[in-house]
Amino acid sequence: MHDSADDRHSYYVLHDRSGTGGHPGEPQIMALHVQRDPDTHTFSFDRAMLPLAAMAQSWLIARGCPQDSIRLPGNIGTTPADETTRALEERQMTDGDHFAALAGYTDDTSKTPQITVLLRAIDERSPKPFRVLLEELDTKDWTHTLSPEDIDYARGVLHVRRQVQTADGKLYYALPKSRMSRVADMPTSVAAALKRHIADGAGPGLTCRRSGSPCCSRRASTMPWR
Repeated sequence: MHDSADDRHSYYVLHDRSGTGGHPGEPQIMALHVQRDPDTHTFSFDRAMLPLAAMAQSWLIARGCPQDSIRLPGNIGTTPADETTRALEERQMTDGDHFAALAGYTDDTSKTPQITVLLRAIDERSPKPFRVLLEELDTKDWTHTLSPEDIDYARGVLHVRRQVQTADGKLYYALPKSRMSRVADMPTSVAAALKRHIADGAGPGLTCRRSGSPCCSRRASTMPWR
């Protein structure tokens, strides 16, 4: 939460706990911007439902909230589990001008809660137009990790589980080539290079995703991010 010095603007990042009982997979993070007019004693507000807190922060920053003033307190929610997660979240707070959120799925009923987000580069000339992020919650340590979904650093493998295809000008998930998921070994040197690449802010453009996810057949529609 942040209030401007003149009390004309307030910015909030809120968690909609009722989302668990709503439509499966819907985003549960709300970015709320309240604007007040002291002369007429009225107010108005604008809001956006987004899958990740960092994206909600980005939305508010674009509407005048100072970046350092909308950071989540350490006693709210989970904390980043590693430096890669911190670096990716910092990027999400500023990437709203470069990417559009096409689709997301929030799974908070599984043993390991997850949020999957599909992003598309706004610049159609981008050589890596898509990016998929996976946030996983550790309910034991109360931490979370954010990473490109098909990179498993711990096991040193790359997962090819899904691809993004187009039909009638729209994007949707599909099974990978030959309709079979695959696992490719990833040397330690490659894993280390990918971690540095992401932490430095480049980030891979990813198109292959998990098969069997509840959002596999959902058609993607662009969601406002900034």
